[in-house]
Amino acid sequence: MNLKASLPICRRSDVRRVVSAVMASLAFGIATGSPAHLADATAHDSTAAVPTWLRGVWTREWIQKGKAQSNTLDVHYLQTPTYFADMRIPKDRGRLSKARSFADLTDSELRLLARQNGFTGLTMTSGAVAIWNHDIQFQPSDGTPDRGRLQRNGPGRMHEHGLDGSYIEAWQSTSGGEGRFLVIRVEHAGRLVKTLVVVGNQFIYVRNRAVDLPTAESFEALINSSKASRVQIEAYLDCEFSVGRVQGGSVPWEIQQSTLPWREGGHVDFAGAIVPADGSPGLTPRSAGDDQWSVPVNTLSARAIEDMFGGK
Repeated sequence: MNLKASLPICRRSDVRRVVSAVMASLAFGIATGSPAHLADATAHDSTAAVPTWLRGVWTREWIQKGKAQSNTLDVHYLQTPTYFADMRIPKDRGRLSKARSFADLTDSELRLLARQNGFTGLTMTSGAVAIWNHDIQFQPSDGTPDRGRLQRNGPGRMHEHGLDGSYIEAWQSTSGGEGRFLVIRVEHAGRLVKTLVVVGNQFIYVRNRAVDLPTAESFEALINSSKASRVQIEAYLDCEFSVGRVQGGSVPWEIQQSTLPWREGGHVDFAGAIVPADGSPGLTPRSAGDDQWSVPVNTLSARAIEDMFGGK
């Protein structure tokens, strides 16, 4: 998944419309006055499932463009049988640990945050080619499809090749997820506003910004072309991608890295909005309001869900 490769956030292709129709038959939205239980449909029912070997937690070892090879980002890629989440934090960004909000950052530190990236949505494969459709992404879209040719290099390793030959990425699997996959999606007025992707003990939580970004080559280009004020830049950056551990951290659902640095070390509040369904491997929102909830992927047992969300 090349940093420059992405589908427009605000535009749905014909392929995505077909796939969305398939997935909609597997997930049940919940609005005010609807039945309480969320969908417990699993991706095993989906015709869009990716190969088994691709499912799990991946980290990128390096990217090569031309003859130059680099590894300047911490890259976290979680792939379920259908949906994925991917986030990228520059290694030199630092924790900015003293910041508690955007207000605590200097203008130059805001520019550091603008170098981050992340995207989440549905993965499709056709032979060796993978297509990552973006429902939410951190950077503005440049209109380039996110797709690559995948080449397995032994157990837990692969190379991703740009279809135009512009890049090669080396990836290593750190966990296959042990068959434990969960995806929760929350939409409002037809727009994806939150999603939680869980693979094994790892998660990526995504909260969308209030308004989609205009198409642009990069954040830098968008800020310059729009002559954005400080308030506008903060609104552009107010999109959360957080990665961490479900269990085993200093707190449950501990955030280890985030596009909002002050979230690091804390926990995912969204987990507290979910409770287990009684006696089944389903999930219930504490309060859905006007949002539409769906669970297109859930391979967890009732016990596993109780361990994740019980007592919240």
